[in-house]
Amino acid sequence: MTEHVTIVMAVYDGAEFLAAQMESFAGQTHRDWDLVISDDGSTDDSDKVIAEFAATHPVRMMAGPRAGGTMNFLSALVGIEGEPDYVAFSDQDDVWLPERLAHGIAALASVPADRPALYGSATWIVEEDLTNPRRSPTFPHPPAFRNALVQSIAGGNTMLLNRPAWEMARDAAGEAMAVGGPYMHDWWLYQLISGAGGTVLRDNRPTLLYRQHGGNIFGTNRGRKAIKARLKQVWRGDLKAWVDANIRALDASRHRLTEENQRLLAAFVDMRRAGLLSRLRGFAGLGLWRQGRVGQAMLWLAVLLKKL
Repeated sequence: MTEHVTIVMAVYDGAEFLAAQMESFAGQTHRDWDLVISDDGSTDDSDKVIAEFAATHPVRMMAGPRAGGTMNFLSALVGIEGEPDYVAFSDQDDVWLPERLAHGIAALASVPADRPALYGSATWIVEEDLTNPRRSPTFPHPPAFRNALVQSIAGGNTMLLNRPAWEMARDAAGEAMAVGGPYMHDWWLYQLISGAGGTVLRDNRPTLLYRQHGGNIFGTNRGRKAIKARLKQVWRGDLKAWVDANIRALDASRHRLTEENQRLLAAFVDMRRAGLLSRLRGFAGLGLWRQGRVGQAMLWLAVLLKKL
Protein backbone atom coordinates (compact mmCIF):
# COMPACT_ATOMS: atom_id res chain seq x y z
CA MET A 1 0.00 0.00 0.00
CA THR A 2 1.41 3.42 -0.96
CA GLU A 3 1.66 6.29 1.45
CA HIS A 4 -1.09 8.88 1.15
CA VAL A 5 -0.19 12.56 0.90
CA THR A 6 -2.51 15.49 1.55
CA ILE A 7 -1.36 18.59 -0.33
CA VAL A 8 -2.30 21.87 1.37
CA MET A 9 -2.49 24.95 -0.83
CA ALA A 10 -3.46 28.45 0.29
CA VAL A 11 -5.00 30.53 -2.49
CA TYR A 12 -5.77 34.19 -3.02
CA ASP A 13 -6.38 35.62 -6.50
CA GLY A 14 -4.11 33.00 -8.05
CA ALA A 15 -6.00 32.29 -11.27
CA GLU A 16 -3.14 33.23 -13.60
CA PHE A 17 -0.80 30.44 -12.48
CA LEU A 18 -3.08 28.00 -10.65
CA ALA A 19 -3.64 25.63 -13.57
CA ALA A 20 0.10 25.06 -14.09
CA GLN A 21 0.62 24.52 -10.35
CA MET A 22 -2.19 21.97 -10.06
CA GLU A 23 -1.27 20.15 -13.26
CA SER A 24 2.17 19.59 -11.73
CA PHE A 25 0.41 17.76 -8.88
CA ALA A 26 -1.23 15.52 -11.45
CA GLY A 27 2.19 14.87 -12.98
CA GLN A 28 3.74 13.50 -9.77
CA THR A 29 5.31 10.06 -9.94
CA HIS A 30 3.77 9.48 -6.49
CA ARG A 31 0.09 9.38 -7.36
CA ASP A 32 -1.62 8.71 -4.01
CA TRP A 33 -2.58 12.24 -2.98
CA ASP A 34 -5.50 14.56 -2.38
CA LEU A 35 -5.58 18.35 -2.44
CA VAL A 36 -6.98 20.71 0.20
CA ILE A 37 -7.37 24.30 -1.01
CA SER A 38 -8.08 27.15 1.37
CA ASP A 39 -9.31 30.15 -0.62
CA ASP A 40 -8.94 33.41 1.27
CA GLY A 41 -11.69 35.28 -0.57
CA SER A 42 -10.38 35.41 -4.14
CA THR A 43 -12.01 37.95 -6.44
CA ASP A 44 -10.57 36.65 -9.73
CA ASP A 45 -11.33 33.40 -11.58
CA SER A 46 -9.53 31.15 -9.11
CA ASP A 47 -12.77 29.31 -8.33
CA LYS A 48 -13.32 28.46 -12.00
CA VAL A 49 -9.76 27.21 -12.47
CA ILE A 50 -10.03 25.08 -9.34
CA ALA A 51 -13.45 23.70 -10.32
CA GLU A 52 -12.11 22.56 -13.67
CA PHE A 53 -9.24 20.69 -12.01
CA ALA A 54 -11.50 19.30 -9.28
CA ALA A 55 -13.77 17.71 -11.87
CA THR A 56 -11.14 15.02 -12.47
CA HIS A 57 -8.97 15.10 -9.32
CA PRO A 58 -9.50 14.71 -5.54
CA VAL A 59 -9.94 18.28 -4.28
CA ARG A 60 -11.60 19.67 -1.16
CA MET A 61 -12.26 23.39 -0.79
CA MET A 62 -12.16 25.40 2.43
CA ALA A 63 -12.95 29.03 3.15
CA GLY A 64 -9.90 30.87 4.46
CA PRO A 65 -9.97 33.16 7.51
CA ARG A 66 -9.24 36.29 5.40
CA ALA A 67 -6.38 37.24 7.70
CA GLY A 68 -3.38 36.91 5.36
CA GLY A 69 -1.39 34.09 3.83
CA THR A 70 0.14 32.72 7.03
CA MET A 71 -3.19 32.42 8.81
CA ASN A 72 -4.69 30.89 5.68
CA PHE A 73 -2.07 28.11 5.72
CA LEU A 74 -2.53 27.52 9.45
CA SER A 75 -6.30 27.40 9.07
CA ALA A 76 -5.95 24.81 6.31
CA LEU A 77 -3.59 22.76 8.48
CA VAL A 78 -6.10 22.76 11.34
CA GLY A 79 -8.80 21.68 8.88
CA ILE A 80 -7.04 18.55 7.56
CA GLU A 81 -9.37 15.56 7.59
CA GLY A 82 -8.52 11.87 7.79
CA GLU A 83 -5.11 10.44 8.61
CA PRO A 84 -2.72 11.05 5.71
CA ASP A 85 0.76 9.62 6.05
CA TYR A 86 2.26 12.92 4.92
CA VAL A 87 1.24 16.55 4.44
CA ALA A 88 2.83 18.68 1.71
CA PHE A 89 2.53 22.45 1.39
CA SER A 90 2.22 24.29 -1.89
CA ASP A 91 2.14 27.86 -3.10
CA GLN A 92 -0.29 28.80 -5.87
CA ASP A 93 2.15 29.87 -8.57
CA ASP A 94 5.03 27.37 -8.82
CA VAL A 95 5.52 24.20 -10.84
CA TRP A 96 6.48 20.99 -9.05
CA LEU A 97 8.97 18.66 -10.69
CA PRO A 98 7.62 15.10 -11.09
CA GLU A 99 9.69 13.67 -8.21
CA ARG A 100 8.79 16.41 -5.68
CA LEU A 101 6.70 14.09 -3.47
CA ALA A 102 8.72 10.94 -4.15
CA HIS A 103 12.00 12.55 -3.06
CA GLY A 104 10.45 13.79 0.18
CA ILE A 105 8.84 10.46 1.03
CA ALA A 106 12.09 8.59 0.38
CA ALA A 107 14.03 11.00 2.60
CA LEU A 108 11.55 10.84 5.48
CA ALA A 109 11.54 7.03 5.34
CA SER A 110 14.98 7.17 7.01
CA VAL A 111 13.47 8.77 10.14
CA PRO A 112 11.97 6.60 12.92
CA ALA A 113 8.21 6.45 12.39
CA ASP A 114 7.39 7.96 15.78
CA ARG A 115 9.66 11.02 15.42
CA PRO A 116 8.31 14.28 13.97
CA ALA A 117 10.17 15.07 10.76
CA LEU A 118 10.11 17.80 8.16
CA TYR A 119 11.60 17.65 4.66
CA GLY A 120 12.43 20.68 2.53
CA SER A 121 14.50 21.13 -0.59
CA ALA A 122 16.31 23.52 -2.87
CA THR A 123 14.44 25.03 -5.83
CA TRP A 124 15.03 26.26 -9.34
CA ILE A 125 14.37 30.01 -9.25
CA VAL A 126 12.79 30.99 -12.57
CA GLU A 127 11.24 33.96 -14.32
CA GLU A 128 7.49 34.38 -14.73
CA ASP A 129 7.59 32.36 -17.97
CA LEU A 130 9.64 29.61 -16.22
CA THR A 131 12.86 30.51 -18.05
CA ASN A 132 16.40 31.32 -16.79
CA PRO A 133 16.62 28.72 -13.99
CA ARG A 134 19.02 29.48 -11.11
CA ARG A 135 19.59 27.09 -8.24
CA SER A 136 18.55 28.43 -4.83
CA PRO A 137 21.35 28.88 -2.27
CA THR A 138 22.80 25.90 -0.44
CA PHE A 139 23.57 26.15 3.26
CA PRO A 140 26.86 25.18 4.93
CA HIS A 141 25.35 23.98 8.22
CA PRO A 142 22.64 21.41 9.01
CA PRO A 143 19.23 22.55 10.29
CA ALA A 144 18.93 23.16 14.04
CA PHE A 145 16.74 25.06 16.52
CA ARG A 146 19.58 27.53 17.18
CA ASN A 147 19.42 28.42 13.50
CA ALA A 148 15.62 28.28 13.29
CA LEU A 149 15.18 30.97 15.95
CA VAL A 150 16.86 33.53 13.68
CA GLN A 151 16.51 32.20 10.12
CA SER A 152 14.14 30.29 7.88
CA ILE A 153 15.94 27.92 5.53
CA ALA A 154 13.16 25.66 4.23
CA GLY A 155 10.62 27.17 1.84
CA GLY A 156 7.06 26.12 2.58
CA ASN A 157 6.51 25.32 -1.09
CA THR A 158 9.01 22.43 -0.74
CA MET A 159 7.90 21.11 2.65
CA LEU A 160 6.68 17.61 3.43
CA LEU A 161 5.78 16.54 7.00
CA ASN A 162 5.44 12.99 8.29
CA ARG A 163 2.44 12.06 10.42
CA PRO A 164 3.89 12.85 13.88
CA ALA A 165 5.03 16.24 12.54
CA TRP A 166 1.82 17.30 10.86
CA GLU A 167 -0.33 16.10 13.76
CA MET A 168 1.76 18.14 16.20
CA ALA A 169 1.75 21.12 13.81
CA ARG A 170 -2.03 20.89 13.40
CA ASP A 171 -2.54 21.11 17.15
CA ALA A 172 0.09 23.83 17.56
CA ALA A 173 -1.44 25.83 14.69
CA GLY A 174 -4.56 26.41 16.73
CA GLU A 175 -2.42 27.63 19.61
CA ALA A 176 -0.47 29.95 17.32
CA MET A 177 -3.60 31.37 15.68
CA ALA A 178 -5.01 32.23 19.10
CA VAL A 179 -2.12 34.67 19.64
CA GLY A 180 -2.14 36.19 16.16
CA GLY A 181 0.01 33.66 14.35
CA PRO A 182 3.72 33.63 13.50
CA TYR A 183 5.32 35.75 10.80
CA MET A 184 5.42 32.95 8.20
CA HIS A 185 4.09 29.41 8.40
CA ASP A 186 7.23 27.79 6.98
CA TRP A 187 9.61 29.54 9.39
CA TRP A 188 7.31 28.59 12.26
CA LEU A 189 7.22 24.95 11.14
CA TYR A 190 11.03 24.85 11.07
CA GLN A 191 11.11 26.29 14.59
CA LEU A 192 8.40 23.99 15.92
CA ILE A 193 9.73 20.71 14.54
CA SER A 194 13.36 21.39 15.39
CA GLY A 195 12.41 22.83 18.79
CA ALA A 196 10.40 19.73 19.66
CA GLY A 197 13.43 17.54 19.02
CA GLY A 198 12.23 16.40 15.62
CA THR A 199 14.27 15.85 12.48
CA VAL A 200 14.60 18.50 9.78
CA LEU A 201 16.03 17.35 6.45
CA ARG A 202 17.07 19.71 3.67
CA ASP A 203 17.63 18.22 0.22
CA ASN A 204 20.02 20.11 -2.05
CA ARG A 205 18.25 18.71 -5.10
CA PRO A 206 15.69 21.19 -6.48
CA THR A 207 12.17 19.77 -6.49
CA LEU A 208 10.21 22.62 -8.08
CA LEU A 209 10.31 25.72 -10.26
CA TYR A 210 9.95 28.72 -7.96
CA ARG A 211 8.29 31.34 -10.12
CA GLN A 212 9.24 35.00 -9.63
CA HIS A 213 6.67 37.57 -10.69
CA GLY A 214 5.13 40.86 -9.69
CA GLY A 215 2.47 39.20 -7.55
CA ASN A 216 4.85 37.24 -5.31
CA ILE A 217 4.33 37.98 -1.63
CA PHE A 218 7.88 36.77 -1.04
CA GLY A 219 10.51 36.23 -3.69
CA THR A 220 14.01 34.89 -3.83
CA ASN A 221 16.55 35.95 -1.21
CA ARG A 222 19.89 36.17 -3.01
CA GLY A 223 22.39 38.63 -4.47
CA ARG A 224 23.41 42.17 -3.55
CA LYS A 225 19.92 43.50 -4.05
CA ALA A 226 18.59 41.02 -1.50
CA ILE A 227 21.35 41.95 0.98
CA LYS A 228 20.43 45.63 0.71
CA ALA A 229 16.77 44.77 1.21
CA ARG A 230 17.61 42.74 4.32
CA LEU A 231 19.64 45.59 5.77
CA LYS A 232 16.68 47.92 5.29
CA GLN A 233 14.43 45.39 6.99
CA VAL A 234 16.76 45.23 9.98
CA TRP A 235 17.01 49.03 10.22
CA ARG A 236 13.24 49.56 9.92
CA GLY A 237 12.60 47.00 12.64
CA ASP A 238 10.94 44.48 10.34
CA LEU A 239 13.14 41.62 11.56
CA LYS A 240 12.36 42.50 15.18
CA ALA A 241 8.62 42.48 14.47
CA TRP A 242 8.90 39.11 12.71
CA VAL A 243 10.82 37.61 15.64
CA ASP A 244 8.28 39.09 18.07
CA ALA A 245 5.46 37.29 16.23
CA ASN A 246 7.42 34.04 16.05
CA ILE A 247 8.19 34.12 19.77
CA ARG A 248 4.51 34.67 20.65
CA ALA A 249 3.54 31.69 18.50
CA LEU A 250 6.32 29.47 19.88
CA ASP A 251 5.54 30.48 23.46
CA ALA A 252 1.93 29.38 22.94
CA SER A 253 3.30 25.90 22.18
CA ARG A 254 6.21 26.00 24.63
CA HIS A 255 5.13 22.71 26.21
CA ARG A 256 5.83 20.95 22.89
CA LEU A 257 9.51 21.93 22.91
CA THR A 258 12.23 19.90 24.58
CA GLU A 259 13.29 21.13 28.03
CA GLU A 260 16.62 22.27 26.59
CA ASN A 261 14.92 24.28 23.87
CA GLN A 262 12.41 25.75 26.31
CA ARG A 263 15.39 27.11 28.25
CA LEU A 264 17.00 28.35 25.04
CA LEU A 265 13.82 30.16 24.02
CA ALA A 266 13.56 31.81 27.45
CA ALA A 267 17.22 32.89 27.30
CA PHE A 268 16.68 34.26 23.78
CA VAL A 269 13.74 36.36 25.03
CA ASP A 270 15.82 37.68 27.95
CA MET A 271 18.77 38.49 25.70
CA ARG A 272 16.62 40.59 23.36
CA ARG A 273 15.47 42.74 26.30
CA ALA A 274 18.91 43.26 27.87
CA GLY A 275 21.15 46.30 27.74
CA LEU A 276 23.90 46.54 25.15
CA LEU A 277 26.79 44.74 26.87
CA SER A 278 24.57 42.09 28.44
CA ARG A 279 22.83 41.64 25.11
CA LEU A 280 26.08 41.10 23.22
CA ARG A 281 27.44 38.72 25.86
CA GLY A 282 24.14 36.89 26.01
CA PHE A 283 23.94 36.51 22.26
CA ALA A 284 27.49 35.16 22.08
CA GLY A 285 26.65 32.63 24.79
CA LEU A 286 23.47 31.38 23.12
CA GLY A 287 25.27 30.09 20.04
CA LEU A 288 22.60 31.26 17.60
CA TRP A 289 23.62 31.46 13.96
CA ARG A 290 22.50 32.22 10.44
CA GLN A 291 23.76 30.31 7.44
CA GLY A 292 26.75 32.03 5.82
CA ARG A 293 29.10 34.82 6.89
CA VAL A 294 26.99 37.67 5.50
CA GLY A 295 23.91 36.41 7.30
CA GLN A 296 25.82 36.01 10.56
CA ALA A 297 27.27 39.52 10.28
CA MET A 298 23.77 40.89 9.69
CA LEU A 299 22.56 39.01 12.76
CA TRP A 300 25.26 40.59 14.95
CA LEU A 301 24.29 44.00 13.55
CA ALA A 302 20.66 43.39 14.51
CA VAL A 303 21.71 42.43 18.04
CA LEU A 304 23.94 45.52 18.33
CA LEU A 305 21.12 47.83 17.23
CA LYS A 306 18.55 46.00 19.40
CA LYS A 307 16.57 45.18 16.29
CA LEU A 308 16.46 41.40 16.63
